[in-house]
Amino acid sequence: MKKLPYGISNYEELITENYYYVDKTKNIEKLEDLAEKRILFLRPRKFGKTLFTSMISYYYDINAKNKFEKLFKNTYIGKNPTPLKNSYCILKFNFSGIDTTTAQTTVEGFKEIAKISIQGFIADYNIDFYVNDNQTAEDMLNSLLESFRVQRRGQKIYVIIDEYDHFANELLGFHTEDFKNLVSKNGKVRKWYEILKKGTETVVDRIFITGVAPITLDSLTSGFNIGKDITQDFRFNEMMGFTKEELANIMKSEQIEEKEQEKILPIMKQSYDGYKFSIDGKEKIYNSNMCSYFLNEYKAIGDVPRQLIDVNIASDYSKLGKMLDLCQGEKREEILEKTVAGEGIVSDITEKFNPAIEFTEKDMISMLFYLGYLTIAGEEFERPELKIPNQVMKNIYSDYFIEFINKIIGTEIQGDYNEIEKEIALEGKISKTVGLLHEYLEGLSNRDFQKFDEKYVKLIFYCIVKNLKVYLVKSEMEVNRKYPDLLIVPKNVEKGYNAIMIEFKYLKKGEKNKLEEKQKEAKKQIEEYSDFEEIKSIPKLKKYTVIAVNDEIFVEEII
Repeated sequence: MKKLPYGISNYEELITENYYYVDKTKNIEKLEDLAEKRILFLRPRKFGKTLFTSMISYYYDINAKNKFEKLFKNTYIGKNPTPLKNSYCILKFNFSGIDTTTAQTTVEGFKEIAKISIQGFIADYNIDFYVNDNQTAEDMLNSLLESFRVQRRGQKIYVIIDEYDHFANELLGFHTEDFKNLVSKNGKVRKWYEILKKGTETVVDRIFITGVAPITLDSLTSGFNIGKDITQDFRFNEMMGFTKEELANIMKSEQIEEKEQEKILPIMKQSYDGYKFSIDGKEKIYNSNMCSYFLNEYKAIGDVPRQLIDVNIASDYSKLGKMLDLCQGEKREEILEKTVAGEGIVSDITEKFNPAIEFTEKDMISMLFYLGYLTIAGEEFERPELKIPNQVMKNIYSDYFIEFINKIIGTEIQGDYNEIEKEIALEGKISKTVGLLHEYLEGLSNRDFQKFDEKYVKLIFYCIVKNLKVYLVKSEMEVNRKYPDLLIVPKNVEKGYNAIMIEFKYLKKGEKNKLEEKQKEAKKQIEEYSDFEEIKSIPKLKKYTVIAVNDEIFVEEII
């Protein structure tokens, strides 16, 4: 049995130390079949970008020729090698980890990474070159490429840049003016890419760049206009991340029994699946890093992990608020409200951002797509419809949404979540949760209620219960093309905890005379859902209707 990798991004280590590898090497052949040699490929955090760049480094590295059989014998490309294998000198840069506290620390960090990468390159390929600390990052690169041209006539360089935009994302979220200065016409970063472009006229043959968002591309375009962005190319939709079949193969390799798979696959699908990066993509993709975390925890403890997202992953996605703040006013609120409510947003996806001007609504929606907070769920008149991909991302939105509500009401409402969970689990009741919901509604002003509707009540309730330790909270889960508002289901049904299904309705202050009508409507929907096999199979299921009339709440248990 092979070991499950988690946090390992070095391909050689993965193969030689007997870790399981999901074979993505067929993409080498597909990339070479493209007419373009300079490729940009964007994916959200923790999707295996660094491992992929490591894999292609070993495949093309002239120094790794003697390792080819050992590293690739069990892969597609090992059995179907291309003529370009082991034919390049690899010049690799990774721009993550730069201190973006100030413009100066950013420039210094960029230069330091460039210097370290160049030093590694000259050592690996025995280049006679002196790294001059007094030179700028762009001058260092220019000097290196010229020295290589003179010393290694006939040889070519494959430049691989990982996390090209990592520091830029940080700057854009926290130090917007510094960002604009660094990628402007005279900015240090732009000049560096101009030198790289110049190198393609002599010794740089191929370039592969990964990152998360195209936020520097508009500013860099005139300096570096030779790249092909294949981010939304349907042929590469599954190049990173796991498909359903790949995940099944991992479980088979780990000898996880079918009965156990039936238990954990729905949880993994709800939590980590749902990504599609091309409107014509054939499959939805699981976040590979999150899946690896889950399976490692599951193998270690023999049960579903208490935390469905690793704290290290969560911190990478914790900057949602900063990105949303780039889009000001009611548009930001509207985007947040729609997405958390599970509504689709139909919008073209911006391929290059220009942060020198204010972000438009389209830019903001596109940024959320690139960062993995939204994904392509369908299309309308050949334009993508974007939705939250899975429960993990919905929880991150919900954290921001509840902060947003706390700011509106001017205080942070505290609840006893231990008592809330005990009441649901042991008694099958929701009175404590409803009490907390009432506190939130009481804090809202009449002006806030003017645009209030059912989805807000459901969202606040969801935000309260989403962090319950022993439950999975399913919002708008599709059952026979119908969507129960909320299902609260135990992670482990063997513990005998109660489950909850709720249907929400909302009436404005002057509509209380319609209360009975709304209660009947909600009850009818509950009864309709209750006839579905998926709902019947949930043990100890308690059913409720929750009707809010402004800040009054009426709860009825449906027996």
